[in-house]
Amino acid sequence: MKLPLAEEWFKLKGWKPHQFQKEAFYAVFTGMSGLLNAPTGSGKTYAMWFGMLEQIAEKQKRGLKVIWITPLRALAREIHTALQQTCTDLQLPLTIGIRTGDTAHKEKERQKRNMPDVLITTPESLHLMLAQKGYSKLLSGLQYFVADEWHELMGSKRGVQVELALSRLKTLNPDLSIWGISATIGNLEQAKEVLLGNHPPKNTTIRAEIEKAIEVNTLLPDEIEKYPWAGHLGIKLAHAVLPIINDSQSTLIFTNTRSQAEIWYQRLLDLEPALAGNIALHHGSINLELRNWVEDALHQGKLKAVIATSSLDLGVDFRPVDSVIQIGSAKGVARFIQRAGRSGHAPGQTSKIYFLPTHSLEIIEGAAFREAISRGFIESRTPYIRSFDVLAQYLATLAVSEGFRQEEVFRETLGTHCFDSVSEEEWNWLLSFITQGGEGLQGYEEFLKVIIENGVYKLTNRRQAMRHRLSVGTIVSNTLMQVKYMSGKNLGTIEESFISSLNPGDSFWFAGKNLELIQVRNFEAYVKKVQNKKGKVPGWQGGRMSLSSELSEMIRFKIQEYLNGSISDPEIQAIAPLLELQQKQSLLPQKNQFLIETLKSREGWHFFFFPFEGRLIHEGMAAVLAARMSVQKPASFSIAMNDYGFELLTDQQIEIEKFINEGIFSTDYLGSDALNCVNATEMAVRRFRDIASISGLVFQGYPGKMVKARHLQASSHLFFKVFQEYEPDNLLLRQAYDEVADFQLNLHGLHKTFEKINRQEIVIKNLDRPSPFSFPIIAERFREKYSNEDIETRIMKMKKQWKLE
Repeated sequence: MKLPLAEEWFKLKGWKPHQFQKEAFYAVFTGMSGLLNAPTGSGKTYAMWFGMLEQIAEKQKRGLKVIWITPLRALAREIHTALQQTCTDLQLPLTIGIRTGDTAHKEKERQKRNMPDVLITTPESLHLMLAQKGYSKLLSGLQYFVADEWHELMGSKRGVQVELALSRLKTLNPDLSIWGISATIGNLEQAKEVLLGNHPPKNTTIRAEIEKAIEVNTLLPDEIEKYPWAGHLGIKLAHAVLPIINDSQSTLIFTNTRSQAEIWYQRLLDLEPALAGNIALHHGSINLELRNWVEDALHQGKLKAVIATSSLDLGVDFRPVDSVIQIGSAKGVARFIQRAGRSGHAPGQTSKIYFLPTHSLEIIEGAAFREAISRGFIESRTPYIRSFDVLAQYLATLAVSEGFRQEEVFRETLGTHCFDSVSEEEWNWLLSFITQGGEGLQGYEEFLKVIIENGVYKLTNRRQAMRHRLSVGTIVSNTLMQVKYMSGKNLGTIEESFISSLNPGDSFWFAGKNLELIQVRNFEAYVKKVQNKKGKVPGWQGGRMSLSSELSEMIRFKIQEYLNGSISDPEIQAIAPLLELQQKQSLLPQKNQFLIETLKSREGWHFFFFPFEGRLIHEGMAAVLAARMSVQKPASFSIAMNDYGFELLTDQQIEIEKFINEGIFSTDYLGSDALNCVNATEMAVRRFRDIASISGLVFQGYPGKMVKARHLQASSHLFFKVFQEYEPDNLLLRQAYDEVADFQLNLHGLHKTFEKINRQEIVIKNLDRPSPFSFPIIAERFREKYSNEDIETRIMKMKKQWKLE
């Protein structure tokens, strides 16, 4: 089948479409639904677009025909540029619009009067469209729905928002063609099932048979620290980054946290002041105007380097970024591949990524990433189920706009993956919740929101409707505060908890500038620029990511290779002295061995465990083991951990062999033990704060007048206590405990780890000094006790104390 527009455009560009693109053209053109999986930079966007373009270009009637969902605002701009360019090249009169949180109110109003043919938007903005009266008419001509980078959305409540929006759109447009696009995901078929729900079976999965070449280079230090600690090595290798920047047309430098980005920006300028004006920062707290400038300058080749967080993980066009640097572990293979793909972002080109480890032990991850990429060993994404807070918000959204009939929406909701197990009893509870606050709150007028008129559920109170529209979304984070110069110029947002730790006169780094806090007024932090070289670096939530099980397995594989005598990887050659010392002082565990190290110091008795399963699993394991030992021998424990192992420190001598023989690693009652020992109620209270905000129980405030985080916590805590006492079967309360078990404690992963240990040989090594494996865990504990100025000095003293030179 020939598609004239595709043929003309590819010929114009001097390109030939890949086979997977041809398959996608045909599948989309013929109205099929499905999932497209292809490497980053292979032309997925165009594969999807030209099948639609052939159908919609000839339509005389204007109006919305395509909704293109994106997880990032920066990606929305890139998609818009790519689609608009094809229309310009082919002289097509189609209109492409963007609607995100950054879109001006005037533009949104113009769109309502005259919708574009294609709308690129986010899950939140799509739900805000559903909250408008007349949405069904605006969306009645929709032919195509695309969820771009679907893997980024599926493992979050934003994915649930997409599922629910589709449940409505499929009723309005029964022939709707639904597509997901993804480059890096392990569970492709499940991802497709989650997206399509109960959509008719005319669907397909298209996989690109293209091997994307990714070149992984680890930046190695001249001397290996045999007793490493996190963060120590990274900044010392900053000089190795400069040649990469200078030899490249443009470079993306990825960090895992915003604070890391700020630190690296300053460090590179300190090392080479001539870079001023040629490098920039990009992260979600920097204001829109500055982010847009950085993106445009990067695309036009005006910047040598941009230091970014996940805000620039994703991209569409074949831009001149030819080098990528990852600072520290990416924690997951998929994230590493996604970031690598921003370089060589064109068909047939090799992606280059430089991995800069932040401590010596982390060097092994360079080899682990390379091995995982060669095997195609990529993480799966676990979809959310039974997220009643999102469903409650969605029902209120429908009630705010045109209202809904519960029988119809219940049928639609059951057609989603997230809610296919909802019972009639649970559905009736949700209806009761949005109309009268449920059993526990029915006496309070504030929660009598939705009314029923002739069988239609409506939210007619204008004040409540406005508050609901302001609350639409599932991204709930620490309350943000505007950072402004005294002149009023806005620099971006920062978390309230960080600003509350400062006094007027204190300085801190933000947006690449050293700022002095002048005053806090009306939830705005007023600052002035200063020339100090010292200042605090803001911390943002989400900075303690955990190693994925896939990457963990590859690290253990590389250790086993070394034990088998294979040291072909440059990373293993470099780290061999450290591994040799670990073997000499303690044990380098085989894949079928589980290592425990013990040590006596002035602090007490140390017990180190090395599952290599990531920080999240280790946190749960440490709590369970400490609780189980305390039952038999009352003792208190201090806990420290990193991605490779964890420490239990106590002031009492403990016979660890005895506890092992008595089944300390048993999987019996593991779930209840984990929930009991970590104060699951307190964890559920914190989880409930987000659930309460999403479901509409608490209001986060108006723009510029946000409710303070501590007040939100107090309000949600009060609801939590009321429900526990008077309505223990409250679905939102149950959801809070379920989320603690699934996401904070990861009980499924914890159970698998305990099962694995029970199949391994447990080896106990009694040491007289910390090993290369245990030392960084001790250093991690000291990081919590000492400020950034003190930590290096303290660790150097500790090394001398243990004679670890």
